[in-house]
Amino acid sequence: MLVVQKFGGTSVGTLERIEATAKRVIETKKSGADVVVVVSAMSGVTNQLVEYGEHFSKQPNPIAMDMLLSSGEQVTTSLLTIALNEMGYPAVGLTGAMAGIYTDDIHTKARIENINTSRIKRELRDGKIVIVAGFQGITKGGDITTLGRGGSDLSAVALSGALDADLCEIFTDVDGVYTTDPRVEKRAKKLNTISYDEMLELASAGAKVLQNRSVELAKKLNVKLITRNSFNHNEGTLITGEDVSMEAVLVSGIALDKNQARVTLRGVVDKPGIAADIFTVLAEKNINVDMIIQNVGQDGTTNLGFTVPQNELELTKQTMSTLAAAKHIEYDDQIVKVSIVGVGMKSHSGIACLAFETLAKEGINIQMISTSEIKLSVIVDQKYAELAVRVLHNAYQLEK
Repeated sequence: MLVVQKFGGTSVGTLERIEATAKRVIETKKSGADVVVVVSAMSGVTNQLVEYGEHFSKQPNPIAMDMLLSSGEQVTTSLLTIALNEMGYPAVGLTGAMAGIYTDDIHTKARIENINTSRIKRELRDGKIVIVAGFQGITKGGDITTLGRGGSDLSAVALSGALDADLCEIFTDVDGVYTTDPRVEKRAKKLNTISYDEMLELASAGAKVLQNRSVELAKKLNVKLITRNSFNHNEGTLITGEDVSMEAVLVSGIALDKNQARVTLRGVVDKPGIAADIFTVLAEKNINVDMIIQNVGQDGTTNLGFTVPQNELELTKQTMSTLAAAKHIEYDDQIVKVSIVGVGMKSHSGIACLAFETLAKEGINIQMISTSEIKLSVIVDQKYAELAVRVLHNAYQLEK
């Protein structure tokens, strides 16, 4: 049996926690399984490294930043490897490059293209525990890359698929996936099981347990994925394929994404191809556009609005300044996205109506709306963020 375990920043945040992680890994090894461990940087380290880079430049050279940021995971990898060896369990630490993780050359948010697993398999055959630095890879040209937010989860899922692992465990500081953030709504309930599609929608909507790219890849590679707490032995949440019983549940969870900014273009020339021109330029800068809304055109012009991640707002402003597509452009970073997710939404009516009525009763104005088969997302003022989550959680009786 082969198990891939990923430990996040809080799980390896101190030397004592790294020691506890080593003992957790040994438990799995003692059960008879081969173990590959993927680690994040110690909590706070990556943010500190970003600050170091931005001390010299607001937009540091991305190749240099990748070299800088990848060092955080390499420190954790080395320390965990040393700890395991000292405890009498042979272990080898590998950087993303040493582990054969090859990516494209989009620095700071690269995508994995393929994994050469020969080194890892050789070390496993020799009876070693393999520790891999998450969040990173290497281009065919030999440059270090990082995978962007949630990159260590992505590393773990990709390695699980490439190695045909029996199980991929994502260890964090929470017990699993909840109906919403327990810090916002104390009555939030842990889910024992959730479908790939629901988890994907929750992750893309701002739920922080797993990133959407990791869930998307897990679904594609059919990786058995469990997220659980590294500080206890509770069961966790299994992310798996959808089954009939899941559709009986109206809504599975509510996600809150505070990393949102709205861009509004007023007086856009209303002609075919103008939207393509605008979003092509944004795509060329690898700016992730989320929700889009366009008003009905009048007098030959229209208004166009869309959202981007807050951390990409400055780049968006610079990019939009090169366009003459609108008479006036407004930016608003005081907004949040609240999303309602559930596979049961496919077979139940009235879910959107209940959401709109619930928010209206609280005087919460909806600025933008986006829907998919199993998700409804709304943009509201930042000041209503937690209130919106709580009243919706209550409206759909998710505490039950």
